[in-house]
Amino acid sequence: MTFTDAEKDKALGIVNSLRNRLSTALLPDDEGKLRRILFSAIEEGRINRDVFGQNPVVMAMQTAYIAVDDIGLRRDSVIATLLTPVVLNNNYSLDEVEQDFGTGPKNILHGLLHIQELYKKTPVIETENFRNLLLSFAEDMRVILIMIADRVNIMREIRDTENTDAQQRVAEEASYLYAPLAHKLGLYKLKSELEDLSLKYLEHDAYYHIKDKLSATKRARDKYIEDFIGPIRQKLEKAGLRFHIKGRTKSIHSIWQKMKKQRCPFEGVYDLFAIRIILDSEPEQEKKECWQVYSIITDMYQPNPKRLRDWLSVPKSNGYESLHITVLGPENKWVEVQIRTERMDDIAERGLAAHWRYKGIKATGGGMDEWLTMVRSALEAGDDMQVMDQFRMDLYEDEVFVFTPKGEIRKFPMGATVLDFAYHIHSRIGNQCVGARINGRNVQIREELHSGDTVEILTSAQQKPKRDWLQIVKTSHARSKIRQAIKEAQAADGMYAKEVLYRRFKNRKIDVDESLMHQLIKKMGYKENSDFFIAIANGSLDVLTVIDRYLELKEPTAASDSENDNATHKSAAEYVMKEGGVEDVLVIDRNLKGVDYTLAKCCNPIYGDKVFGFVTVSGGIRIHREDCPNAPEMRSRYGYRIVKARWSGKGTGRYNITLQVTGNDDIDIVNNITSVISKEENTALRSINIDSDDGLFKGEITVALEDTSRLEALMKKLQSIKGVRLVKRA
Repeated sequence: MTFTDAEKDKALGIVNSLRNRLSTALLPDDEGKLRRILFSAIEEGRINRDVFGQNPVVMAMQTAYIAVDDIGLRRDSVIATLLTPVVLNNNYSLDEVEQDFGTGPKNILHGLLHIQELYKKTPVIETENFRNLLLSFAEDMRVILIMIADRVNIMREIRDTENTDAQQRVAEEASYLYAPLAHKLGLYKLKSELEDLSLKYLEHDAYYHIKDKLSATKRARDKYIEDFIGPIRQKLEKAGLRFHIKGRTKSIHSIWQKMKKQRCPFEGVYDLFAIRIILDSEPEQEKKECWQVYSIITDMYQPNPKRLRDWLSVPKSNGYESLHITVLGPENKWVEVQIRTERMDDIAERGLAAHWRYKGIKATGGGMDEWLTMVRSALEAGDDMQVMDQFRMDLYEDEVFVFTPKGEIRKFPMGATVLDFAYHIHSRIGNQCVGARINGRNVQIREELHSGDTVEILTSAQQKPKRDWLQIVKTSHARSKIRQAIKEAQAADGMYAKEVLYRRFKNRKIDVDESLMHQLIKKMGYKENSDFFIAIANGSLDVLTVIDRYLELKEPTAASDSENDNATHKSAAEYVMKEGGVEDVLVIDRNLKGVDYTLAKCCNPIYGDKVFGFVTVSGGIRIHREDCPNAPEMRSRYGYRIVKARWSGKGTGRYNITLQVTGNDDIDIVNNITSVISKEENTALRSINIDSDDGLFKGEITVALEDTSRLEALMKKLQSIKGVRLVKRA
């Protein structure tokens, strides 16, 4: 990279300005070392122009001047800023920085490098969490101040760039991130400039519309403000008050925000003007003289009572004191007037949390308010920034900020683990979490999170929440989700155990008396029914023991009656012996008794269909066809409730079955269909519904018949009717 003549002149001018501003702050050989390091990197071609075609060395010099002139930073910050181009390009190490210039510049550069890594990790910067993470990464607050100065410099220099995409991105970051940070630190001039330039690049038409309006009305506006102030000044002087008055016009960005909020044109922003009257009052006379000024102004101009803000009688919680009124001045224009004393103005203008809260930038916690106030106070102290060397980012010592694989930021309490992160994403992810990859490294679920980590959760469908997980997590959200999952799992196990137990009772033809069962549960020492069934589920209570105890509790003849009943109706259910165990098969015939079963409405099984049984929540069994449309879901989700079933003997009567018939529309089609059905033996027509459209008909026919053989014969005959295209079972 070579310097242009214009860049050389600019660099020389900045160096002279910095030398004059820093004077004795620099050590004797600082300037010589800086010159040697920068010239060496430039001559060896180790520094390249940035994405906007700007010279990084000149940009660093300009940033350093802003840091000194507008913020008040001193030697360490200037050296770190000037060395940034060579350090970021790995041309000069941090150890070399420390050896040549000391620990101060090294620490600042370390923070700048850390934040560059943060930028590479996530594209999502327009969040409060990102601002907090940025602060937590900046161990020395001067890092943030330099970044604000750097962003102001970039925004000034990219006006004519052809790289509009990069310009857009930089402007968005200035609006979302750096302007609010500048405001929090009391850097109001830089904050206002960042907002105006962001608007210029992001809302070009709106910016120049307002700018042109302001330019066109500047002379008239200045005259108006002077005409408005003149009579007030005379009245205040006549009253013997000591004061000075400032008049101003709102910034372009502020006007644009007003226009959007109030949905009005430029001319509709009624508080375009603002006047500040600052009194030189004795402490005991402050309120009295402020209200005296209020009385004088409202006698001269009509006030808007809805716009009165009295922070004299009751100051804001952050200490802000002032009296704001809006009055109707000459030409029916609204003017905001702020009345305060020198002391109040000092507090409001020093950059305390009071002022940036007043402007609507929400705080993230009391700790940040106090800490940023300390930073701003140190800036204004003019003590060569030595106090800043002691500042470290302990504000977020109780919080960590980590990334999702997509670069989104999540905040957790210090000590939070992988499992907390998993449950934060989704309870299902948490329930199935088996570990994670943090920064590409596999870790266990109890691994603690640290700021800047990128966390990818690993899951397994076989994983289930465990009670000891409650000792791993730190967040109440994760803890409550784990308890809920364990409770639901126990409830499901208990329900399954109840189904198993009641099936065993039915297999032995024992009618279950719920009141007697409840009595048994209490007698066996369980306070809740759910605890009783959970004990069966986890194996601590045997099913056979429960049945025996139930029979003992029942009348003495219960056992023998049950055995006789079982022998009498042995044909109702058979046990099919298989290698490795016993499998229940429900055999359906006309003698089936003692089993509560129904035929499913969703598939309407009839005698001869391949079927299976499904144990319902009430304990009954519903018979479905093997090809029932609901069968796949029942098998996948409730496989433990499936009972094998088959027909035996002869059919138990007639079954209603619905057929869907389609074909060519014909005047005799209905008669032909009903004629075929009426001729079928032991088959009755229950209903017929035929609709025709554009020469075609569709119909549903419900018939009652005995079994599948009758059904197949009927369907074949219907299919043979002239004009019928398709006959299928519904």
